[in-house]
Amino acid sequence: MSASYDDLEIWFCTGSQDLYGEDTLRQVAEQSRAIAEQLDAADVIPARVVWKPVLKDRDAIHRMALEADADERCIGVIAWMHTFSPAKMWIAGMDALRTPLLHLHTQANVELPWSTIDFDFMNLNQAAHGDREFGYVATRLGLRRTTVAGHVSDPKVTARVASWVRAAAGWHAAQGMRLARFGDNMRNVAVTEGDKTEAEIRFGVSVNTWGVNDLVAVVDGVADADVDTLVAEYEDLYDVAPELRSGGDRHDSLRYGARQELALLSLLEDLGASAFTTTFEDLGGLRQLPGLAVQRLMAKGYGFGAEGDWKTAILVRIAKVMGQGLPGGASLMEDYTYDLTPGQELILGAHMLEICPSLATSTPSLQIHPLSIGDREDPVRLVFHADPGDGVVVAMSDMRDRFRLTANAVDVVTPPEALPNLPVAHAVWRAQPDFATSAESWLLAGAAHHTVLSTQVGVEEFATFAEIAGTELLVIDEETTARGFAHEVRWNAAYYRLAQGLAR
Repeated sequence: MSASYDDLEIWFCTGSQDLYGEDTLRQVAEQSRAIAEQLDAADVIPARVVWKPVLKDRDAIHRMALEADADERCIGVIAWMHTFSPAKMWIAGMDALRTPLLHLHTQANVELPWSTIDFDFMNLNQAAHGDREFGYVATRLGLRRTTVAGHVSDPKVTARVASWVRAAAGWHAAQGMRLARFGDNMRNVAVTEGDKTEAEIRFGVSVNTWGVNDLVAVVDGVADADVDTLVAEYEDLYDVAPELRSGGDRHDSLRYGARQELALLSLLEDLGASAFTTTFEDLGGLRQLPGLAVQRLMAKGYGFGAEGDWKTAILVRIAKVMGQGLPGGASLMEDYTYDLTPGQELILGAHMLEICPSLATSTPSLQIHPLSIGDREDPVRLVFHADPGDGVVVAMSDMRDRFRLTANAVDVVTPPEALPNLPVAHAVWRAQPDFATSAESWLLAGAAHHTVLSTQVGVEEFATFAEIAGTELLVIDEETTARGFAHEVRWNAAYYRLAQGLAR
């Protein structure tokens, strides 16, 4: 289930026209191909950038848009107006395009050859106003798009293109995503509720429920030989507690955890699901609340939400796809408790069991401890500290008329002291811009207590994803003020209600 960019493509499309003659068009093709090749060669851009023949008329542009939408490999289109491409030619194509669009405002040369410029050069290199023509029509059409300006030799430009590619890949993963809920969500909890039909309309994600005992039947059918193999893998990869090792008095609990992992993996593959949920209030015939199994499936790239929280499971899967190949990880997370030492406030994030080991480079410890809820046997789980570094926590809330994403930039830190008595994986972070502004803004936004924590991608990728999806995003970062954030929440409430009637 690991996300892979190997088979994904970004189409590089260049606009021009027949006005300037074949010699100019030949140069346009050569130079646009060179730009596409520079992007394709950039290590930070994870998907292939594929050059497409220069677009010179309405029918070709419209055909390109339809082909991009129909090609499962194409996750995004980059448009560049090398010369002056009259934008009325682009109306039909752009109105049809459903694939994410990046408008690249660039040119072939970095510096102007001041002493030799003639009007042939000017006719060839007209992106400065050709892209403005394109931008006007794109805005008039209300196209959701990302715009990046600068030369592709500038690392800042390729980094922004790469960020857009990752957001486009997240959107691509959401389209047709299947999410399996094993049981319902936790009783009486508000933020885990949501409109599953709207989730499929807005994000393309199909959310459905299977009985927990459907999973139990698969667990009971797992072959002992397969359990033996997986347990041996555990003992090789992790610091396994002595009582869980072969011959230990609780080894059977570890074997049952392995059965759960094998069963979940098999059932999810059969269902074609890339995300799932469980809940401790609906365990049927399961002997343990799945902990280790969930952690390892998240590490394989599956999205997960605890207590039936399918909205967070979607975010975890999207974050996994966007961050594929980057250092760090992504996981279900929950703000659990605070250190409120003035000026040094920290947030301790954790969950009962289900934190993904991709957040840590250290060797996790595989342990077993009682769980006071769920009324089942003690579950096995991996215990570790998340690595320090830049991060973002993102929540999805159903606001009745729309989904709202709320993102807080954070600095993940090493815990100030050891946590020898905390038997779960955890992360500690400092919220930007400060604890009070962050917490007050989060609460004002109505953001959920379940989140995805990503240390691979940041606010920019989620902001671009929200733009592609046409859904609301509120950002809390070092520039946030409580007053400004409150104004944004109020403005957004009016804008998004109005925008529902304006959507393409």
